[in-house]
Amino acid sequence: MKKKGTSASRVIPTPTTGLTELALQLAAKGPSKMEGTPRRVRVLFDGIYLADSTSAFHVWEHEYYPYFYFPTSGLKVHYVKREPIGDDDSVSLVTYQGPTKTDSTTLMFTKGELAGLTRFDFGHMDAWFEEDQPIYQHPKDPYKRIDILPSTRKITVKVHDVVIAESTLNMFLFETMLRTRYYMPKTAINWQYTTPSPTITECPYKGTAEYYNLMVDGDEIKDAIWWYRHPTRESALIEGMACFYNEKVDVYLDDVKEEP
Repeated sequence: MKKKGTSASRVIPTPTTGLTELALQLAAKGPSKMEGTPRRVRVLFDGIYLADSTSAFHVWEHEYYPYFYFPTSGLKVHYVKREPIGDDDSVSLVTYQGPTKTDSTTLMFTKGELAGLTRFDFGHMDAWFEEDQPIYQHPKDPYKRIDILPSTRKITVKVHDVVIAESTLNMFLFETMLRTRYYMPKTAINWQYTTPSPTITECPYKGTAEYYNLMVDGDEIKDAIWWYRHPTRESALIEGMACFYNEKVDVYLDDVKEEP
């Protein structure tokens, strides 16, 4: 299947837009683009692999990152219920039953550009694997990459002109189309201004992040710092290092203030 041009009007699935709206738009207009991948992709739900395929597709439902879709004919676990969405039966909501739980967030397409493909909801499955590597949050975009380079350029972090951290032993993380992030040793931080945060996030390129809040002159800045205890292999160079949100604090690179 050939690529198509991207469109800024595509619906990104969120709790507000809903799975039904996404399904109807994809059935009517198709995805932004789609490409086959030779990678073995597996989807684990309640101890059962609902999908195990070397014929999956990268499907861009929007321009930001892809999802995995699977040929319906290659799925060996049968669904227990199928409910059409809309009037023309081009897409259905499918229910799978595991030994201990049920999920009803799978989309099965029978018409249009996605005909013959099935979409499992990433967040509702228990685990995803590319070959034998776990995938976090969403599939990686094959057209994006990260580079992590050591740098002795001075990074200073301030809030209300108070120095929160300063370091010349940094790792600069460059990610396609995103701003540079500056990772520094935790020993470079003035910890009296920090408090632990319960926030946990996941990134397909870096792994699972933990956070700290900042409290400076009575102002709390939530989740201003993050770090990776056990990053993915490709991001191993930032293991245990801390990074500040440029958008939440004042960051100076070689004493020059960066734009938020």
